Amino acid sequence: MSQDFIEILILSAVQGISEFLPISSSAHLIIASSFYDLKTSSLLIDISLHLGSLLAIIFFFRKDLFDLKNNQKLLSLIVIGSIPLIIFGYILHTTELIYLLRNIKIIAWTTLFFGIILYFADQRKIDQNISTHLNVKSIIFIGLLQILALIPGVSRAGITMTAARFLKFNRVDSGKISFLLSIPALAGASFLGLKDAFNESIELNYLIIIAIILSFLFSYTTVKFFLNYLNKFSLNIFVIYRIIISLILFVIIYS
Repeated sequence: MSQDFIEILILSAVQGISEFLPISSSAHLIIASSFYDLKTSSLLIDISLHLGSLLAIIFFFRKDLFDLKNNQKLLSLIVIGSIPLIIFGYILHTTELIYLLRNIKIIAWTTLFFGIILYFADQRKIDQNISTHLNVKSIIFIGLLQILALIPGVSRAGITMTAARFLKFNRVDSGKISFLLSIPALAGASFLGLKDAFNESIELNYLIIIAIILSFLFSYTTVKFFLNYLNKFSLNIFVIYRIIISLILFVIIYS
């Protein structure tokens, strides 16, 4: 097994697993790149990893997505909820301000702070569901908070689920809202990445295909098991994980 394949396997696992869990995929990818000399990490590989996750979530929710033609309300709400992130993401990307946020100190603090916020949100009484309670007001609230996910460590899945839980949506529906909002988010990230890639000298090779396939497999498996998990358990395990990661980073940064 070559070193390149091992690195692609690591990156695909980090992307596929952390993208849809409330733990921040961008933070984990930055941490992995900071502490390990990953020679295969590149713009095209990043695009491939996001594309794999995008294909996985589309495939997993293919029936729901086909049904959206009969549910114009939900489709409209997903579009409305995605607009704030797309606008601010484009601004931060084109001005390159987003790169100023990509450091371990910021990740350590956001991982801790938003992990604690997730804990309190998850204690809310459950009395809302997608079919009857998701409306323009609630999706705008979730969409605005999703902007914070542009900061590594916040977690797009984490902040959208936090927002939904504060609005008293049950855990499974909070997860579904987060997953549906991830489609425009991943599509936007892939588009911006491809836009940059066209300005660089790129070379397609077998690692690109492997990255897409592995990211797809890890992403699909994560979504499937996470929804089953949400049916039975609270989000406390992810809160604990975030606190542990942040404390480890604090030790590394400040010791």
